[in-house]
Amino acid sequence: MEPIPAGPPGAVLPAGDHHGSLRRFLRRNVWALTSLALAFVVALPLLVIFSGWLHAQNEVWQHLASTVLRDLVVNTLVLMAGVAAGVLVLGVGLAWLTSLCEFPGRRFFDWALMLPLAIPAYVLAFVAIALLDFTGPVQTALREAFGAGGFWFPDIRSTGGVITVMALVLYPYVYMLSRSAFLAQGRSPLDAARSLGLGPWRAFFRVALPMARPAIIAGLSLALMETLADFGTVAVFNYDTFTTAIYKAWFGLFNLQAASQLASLLLLVVALALTGERLMRGRARFHELSGAGRPVRFRLKGGRAWLASAAAGLVFTVAFVAPVSQLLLWAWDIVRDDLDPRYWQLLWNTLSLGASAAVVTVCGALLLVFAKRFGKGPVNAGAVTVATLGYALPGSVLAVGIMLVFTGMDNFLASVGRIFGPDGGAPVLTGTIAALLLAYLVRFLAVAFGPTDSAMEQIRPSLPEAARSLGARPAQIFREVYLPLLRPGILTAMLLVMVDVMKEMPATLLLRPFGWDTLAVRIYEMTSEGEWERAALPAITLVAAGLLPVMVLVWRSARRPS
Repeated sequence: MEPIPAGPPGAVLPAGDHHGSLRRFLRRNVWALTSLALAFVVALPLLVIFSGWLHAQNEVWQHLASTVLRDLVVNTLVLMAGVAAGVLVLGVGLAWLTSLCEFPGRRFFDWALMLPLAIPAYVLAFVAIALLDFTGPVQTALREAFGAGGFWFPDIRSTGGVITVMALVLYPYVYMLSRSAFLAQGRSPLDAARSLGLGPWRAFFRVALPMARPAIIAGLSLALMETLADFGTVAVFNYDTFTTAIYKAWFGLFNLQAASQLASLLLLVVALALTGERLMRGRARFHELSGAGRPVRFRLKGGRAWLASAAAGLVFTVAFVAPVSQLLLWAWDIVRDDLDPRYWQLLWNTLSLGASAAVVTVCGALLLVFAKRFGKGPVNAGAVTVATLGYALPGSVLAVGIMLVFTGMDNFLASVGRIFGPDGGAPVLTGTIAALLLAYLVRFLAVAFGPTDSAMEQIRPSLPEAARSLGARPAQIFREVYLPLLRPGILTAMLLVMVDVMKEMPATLLLRPFGWDTLAVRIYEMTSEGEWERAALPAITLVAAGLLPVMVLVWRSARRPS
C-alpha cells in the first residue's frame, strides 16, 4: 500500500498536496467508506426513531396506558407465542415426514408444501374470514344441514383465528430449513441410534431434532420477524398490535412523535427476539458427517401411511388450494367489471415500483458485496453486518423513521427556500417515490445481499487477477469478468426483492404519495370495507407473482436438497 506523504510537524501543506492526500485516502478506503455509507443509511432511521423520546408525549402516553397499551403488549406476545407454536408443529412435523418417511404422495408434498409461502398473509386472512365467518358459505351450509343450533363452529374473528392464519402462511420458513437440516444429517446418526435400540420416534426426539435445532431456530426467527412486521393480517382481523397502534397514532392522532415512540418499543421487541434466538442457539454446532450419505426413509405402512398423506394433504389444501381456488372464483365473477384502466394503473404502479426498488436495492447489494471482498479491517466488517440488518426491521418502523428524516430535511429546505420567496417552502421529499425506494433499500438489502454474495464467493480471485495482468482496467474487469459470473445471483436477488416489494404493505401504505396506489394498497382498501370479492383480482395477481421466487426455491431445493 502506498504511504501517504506527510510534512514536518506544524508545516502547512500547499493546497495541491491536501487535495492529493485526500484523493489517495479516498482511493485506499473507497470500499470501507462505501460499506459505512450503507450502514449509515440503515442506521439513520433507527437513530431518528429513538430520538423521538427527546420530545415528551406525556398526555399521549397517559392516554395509551389507560386505554390500549396493556392490550397491545398482551396481544403482541400472545400472537408471537401462538404463531411460534403453530409453525414449529407444522414446519418440523411436515419436514420430518417428507425428508425421513416414505408414504403415498411424498414426492408431491415434498415441494408442494412450500407453495403457501407465495400467499401474502393478509390475503389468506380475508379469504378465511369470507369463507368461515357467520355469514360465510361454510357456516351457512352447516345451518341449512343441521339447523341454527345443531352445530358448533369456532369464531374465526378471534385470537385463535389470526394465529391459525399466520401459522399456515409462515410455517414454510421452518419447513424448508428443517427439511434441509434433516436431509443433511445423513444416515449414520440415525443408524447409530437405531442400533442402540431407539425406535423411530425416540431417534427423532433424541438425535435428529437436536441436530436440526439451529436450522429450526433460524426458520422460527424468520416467522416471528414476519409476525411482528405484519400489518395487513391483524388489520383484517381487527386485532390490535404495535403495528396497528403505530398506524393509528400516525393517521388517527396525526402524532408522528407518538408513532416513533411506539415504533421504538416494537424495535426493542425485535431486538429481544433476536437476542433470544442467539441465546437459544447458544454455542451448539452440528456438522454433516463426511460420506454419511442420504438418510434411509422409514416406510410407513397401513393406516400410518395414509394418516401421513392426509395430514400433509390437509395442510396443503387449507393453506394453498382452498384460498387460491376461492380467489379464482371471485376474480372470475368480477373480472369483467374490475379489469378496467384503474386495475392496469395499479398493476403498472406495482410492477414499476417493484422493478425500480429491485434495481436500487441490487445496486446497493453489489456495492456491499464488493466492499466485503475488497474492504479490510473490523470497521468494514462491522459496517457490512449493520447494513444487512434492515430485514429484521418491521416496515412500519422503517416508515416512521424515514418519514421523520425526510420531514426534518424538508423543514430545513423550506427554511432555506423561504429566503427566495413564499413558494420555496413546499415539501419536496415527504410523500414521494424516493421515500418508498429508500425504505425498500433498507428493508430488503439483506435479501439482495444473500444471493449476490453467494455468487461472488464462487468467483476465484485468480480470474480478475489474470485479467488485470493482461492489462484490463477495473471497469473492463467488472464488465467482462465479474458481471457475467454474478448474473445468476443478481437475477435471483432482483426477483426476490421485486416480489417482496410488490407484497409489502405497511411501508407502502404509510409512505406512498397521495393518490398513488398499488395492488397491496387496493387489497387493504377493499378488505377494510369488507368487499372481499373486489380484493380478489389484485390478490390473485400478487399470489401469481409470489409463486415465481417460490418456484426458484423449489428448483434449487431439487438440485441441492441439503
